[in-house]
Amino acid sequence: MFAAKELFSKLRFSYVEQVTKEKFLRAIVGDPPLVVGHNENVELETQLAEVKAELKASKEEVRMMIEEMEKTGRDLANQHRGKARYTDDYVTTTGYNNVELQMTQLSTLPESIENLESTIAELRAKQASDSVASSSQNLPLPATLSLVAEREAELAALNRQLAAVQNALPRKTREAEAMERELGVLERRKSEAITQAKEAERKKQEGESDGLEETGRWYRSAEEALKHLVGVEG
Repeated sequence: MFAAKELFSKLRFSYVEQVTKEKFLRAIVGDPPLVVGHNENVELETQLAEVKAELKASKEEVRMMIEEMEKTGRDLANQHRGKARYTDDYVTTTGYNNVELQMTQLSTLPESIENLESTIAELRAKQASDSVASSSQNLPLPATLSLVAEREAELAALNRQLAAVQNALPRKTREAEAMERELGVLERRKSEAITQAKEAERKKQEGESDGLEETGRWYRSAEEALKHLVGVEG
């Protein structure tokens, strides 16, 4: 149980740390930069104190209810030993109803406590982020200039990447258009070939001549004539 609580505390601290870093970076690179005043920090501290007080009150309520349940159990045991049967039944039923009511109330408290703890964690993260962002506005001049130079270098690198993409865009567009035109030609050729194949199949089924056989016979006769002429000349 202790190990689980310790692990949970470490995970929650890591989460708060990451959220704080993210908010800090967003605050200093934003346009305009986020400037946190003293009044906002005071307001957050007030909210945090209120939530802590509410959580403490809830835990105290749980403790008191547990003590009351233990007292009720002891009273029921004493009354069971010292009273008559009918009186004991009445007291037992009444005590059982009280315990059942208290158990119902207790079942809703863990969720409330969990919500309060989550709210406290969020407020602490926000307060830490605001404190870091506020401290960044009060850096010494050398540290401020170094931070500004670092952000300007990052911005310049992003601008170079953007310029490279913009320069390559026209060439990529032309290549895409050429490929699209070539694809259109291939699609038309495919459509024409399919149409011709269907027409040839239809003529074949209907017994019509598609002209290919006549063309083949003409080529064969021309070939024989050429061979004959070549043979005569030789």
